[in-house]
Amino acid sequence: MAHTVGGCSLALIFIIVLLLVKANIDACKRGDVTVEPSHVISLGSAVNISCSLKPEQGCSQYPSFNMLILYKFNRRINFLHGHFLSSQVTGLPLGTTVFLCKLACSKNKELRICGAEISVGVVPEQPQNLSCIQKGAHGTVTCIWDRGRDTHLYTAYTLQLNGPKNLTWWKQCNDHYCDHLDLGVNLTPELPESSYTAQVTAINSLGSASSLPSTFTFLDIVRPLPPWDIRIKCVNASVNKCILQWRDEGLVLLNRLRYRPNSSKSWKMVHATNAKGRYDLLDLKPFTEYEFQISSKLHLHKGIWSDWSESLRTQTPEEEPTGTLDVWYMKKHIDYSRQQISLFWKNMSMSEARGKILHYRVTLQEVAMVKVTLQNITEHTSWTWVIPRTGNWVVTVSAANSKGSTLPTYLNITDLCGAGLLAPRQVSANSKGVDDIMVTWEHPGKAAPAVQEYVVEWRELHPRGDMPPLNWLRSTPYNMSALISENIKPYSCYEINVYALSGDQRGCSSTWGNSKHKAPRRGPYINAISEEKGSVLISWNEIPAQEQMGCILHYRIYWKEQDSNSQPQLCEIPYRVSPNSHSIDNLQPRVTYVLWMTALTAAGESPPGNKREFCLPGKANWSVFLAPSICVAVVIVGIFSMRFFRQKVFVLLSALRPQWCSKEIPDPANSTWAKKYPIMEKTQLPSDRLLTDWSNPEEPELLVINEVLQVTPVFRHPHHPNWPDKGRGVQGHYTSEEDAAYSAPSLPPPKALIAETGQLVDLYKMLGSRGPDSKPEHLTSPLTVLSVDYLPTHEGYLPSNIEYLPSHEDPITDSLEELEPQHICLSVFPSSSLHPLTFSCDKKLTLDRLKMGCSSLML
Repeated sequence: MAHTVGGCSLALIFIIVLLLVKANIDACKRGDVTVEPSHVISLGSAVNISCSLKPEQGCSQYPSFNMLILYKFNRRINFLHGHFLSSQVTGLPLGTTVFLCKLACSKNKELRICGAEISVGVVPEQPQNLSCIQKGAHGTVTCIWDRGRDTHLYTAYTLQLNGPKNLTWWKQCNDHYCDHLDLGVNLTPELPESSYTAQVTAINSLGSASSLPSTFTFLDIVRPLPPWDIRIKCVNASVNKCILQWRDEGLVLLNRLRYRPNSSKSWKMVHATNAKGRYDLLDLKPFTEYEFQISSKLHLHKGIWSDWSESLRTQTPEEEPTGTLDVWYMKKHIDYSRQQISLFWKNMSMSEARGKILHYRVTLQEVAMVKVTLQNITEHTSWTWVIPRTGNWVVTVSAANSKGSTLPTYLNITDLCGAGLLAPRQVSANSKGVDDIMVTWEHPGKAAPAVQEYVVEWRELHPRGDMPPLNWLRSTPYNMSALISENIKPYSCYEINVYALSGDQRGCSSTWGNSKHKAPRRGPYINAISEEKGSVLISWNEIPAQEQMGCILHYRIYWKEQDSNSQPQLCEIPYRVSPNSHSIDNLQPRVTYVLWMTALTAAGESPPGNKREFCLPGKANWSVFLAPSICVAVVIVGIFSMRFFRQKVFVLLSALRPQWCSKEIPDPANSTWAKKYPIMEKTQLPSDRLLTDWSNPEEPELLVINEVLQVTPVFRHPHHPNWPDKGRGVQGHYTSEEDAAYSAPSLPPPKALIAETGQLVDLYKMLGSRGPDSKPEHLTSPLTVLSVDYLPTHEGYLPSNIEYLPSHEDPITDSLEELEPQHICLSVFPSSSLHPLTFSCDKKLTLDRLKMGCSSLML
């Protein structure tokens, strides 16, 4: 089956070839195109192109209409009616131009007759800079040259090499752009001084040219192979002597070495004669990454350097560090007896560290003490400790690697701003690009000669992440400016301090600065508004650091009345490190205001923050109430100047007053009269004689006071819920039938009560003023039945206002007319006078056992 497929393929190829040949033959079956003098001409030459029809190949229908047309590419350049056309063409460009002849039998139909290609070129130039080289002792000879300008024609290059003993080697290059050839010949070092001659010739249709012969020897053209297997070894692990070794071809007499640190762009070059693959390096830096390369040559003065070897990259060994650390510090008071010391130091340069720093040794010692107070080892570039605020303290910091440590850096811990005379003046910070800030200052006046150096310190004012590092640089006492660029970011605010150092004294001044700024993205957020001593206290949250866009210079508080179209008022506040509140005083009370805030940088003002409403509560306006109060007072005084209204008000207040609020009434038994005249078993009262005179002289009569019910007010319920049943006493005492006979239906009318009350008062006064011999006829009025309330045993005193009660001598008519409304009682407190008075003795009552009072005063 494989033979069948192969046979089919050959048959297909044969058919395609036949078709191409037939197409080529058929392409010019109607006529011919001839070119004179040649199809290849030099630039600027003229050429004649002729087109002719073969017999009986003209137009069959219209033989007299035969028209031959000559085309240059697709552009018609000549035409003629007939069987032959000839045209001379000039000014052809370099390269190949196609001409085509066609027959036109009608206006719409053209038949192709034949065509021709004309190539325009130039004679090849003489090849220049012919050189030959052989790579390594076992390589082959390769020659290169410059062809010159392009001929635009097919050009063949032939390289010929002639050697000793009439040896000749040649090779031709058929490439259109041929400029090098490998002869495939190896020159041996048996005759290193033998001469060889090489020459190259270029030939095309228009002519030929040969290069000048190049003569050389074996040593001239052989390029050694680059060295290999490069390695380095330092004696005793020290950079004082490092040996570089490599392998090379045996005929090499000269080497060149170049090396550099990885961080450098320039090489250091050394030559080594007859090195035999070894060279000692004595100037390498410790703990540094180096790159090494080597090249070789067969002769000291002749020959070609080999290509550079592959790079060897390695790190040299460590050495003991040199120099001292750059140390700075900060102090912070914790309380009255302690302070916090924070030490910072910079990383040492590679040339100073001379190895990997393993740790730092920090010591802290009070000057007055001999021994070291504290010693610590850390891998960080900062250290913090708390020490007493008293005493003078000295710290030392040193760095150590695997080979040793640096000399310690001594630093006296003093107040960084303690010497005011050393404070630099006019400190300012200006932007000098995206990542640079220029800090300038002036010397501290008279103390300027004492300044030993300046320290410029900067730190991000509002860090966006972790605590930013402290940055500082030192400046000479004659320099009044510093360009800071380390850890400087655009749109961030930095606190910058400039310290002047003189021995153990320091003076400082500070400012803020930023490398690039613009208006803040938003204003502060007001979180609370409150009243404080008549002022409005506004509290807000700080703008986030990423939205401040530089150093904030001022805050502005805006306010205006709610729903007002007037321009808002504002208060501008200088920015401080940690501001969060401010008070304003010019807000009107009982007016609702809308407040908001903005922030300003040197580039402009931020958009407003959130808006808050607030109304300040005002104090009472006495002018509003003064006039009505005066009017009311005048009316009240006028009303109470009339006796009638005074009595009405007094009655109303007395009715509303509870009984337990009444003024205490004195006990008659404690009166001077009662003490002067004892009663009962000790001494017989004058009242006994008084009563005896009224009745039987032989048997004295006792004063009998009958119990009657109190007059119930018209506003009270007519039936008291606690009124005792007939035959029962209150609180377990028995009530006699005679006492019970005086019930509610037998109550006297209200007017009679008034009169009887007045008689009782007069009687009490009279009894107290009579002597033992007094007669009953001296009484101004007979003893009448008095309507009194039941007096409880724990109360029962005469009214304290007994003088106010009207006398029986006054006209009753006037009293009744004036006091008739006084029967109304509005007291909401229960009266204790509803309980009947009980006695533990017989029906006869003497004054030592009687307590008279008014539990419910009604006038």
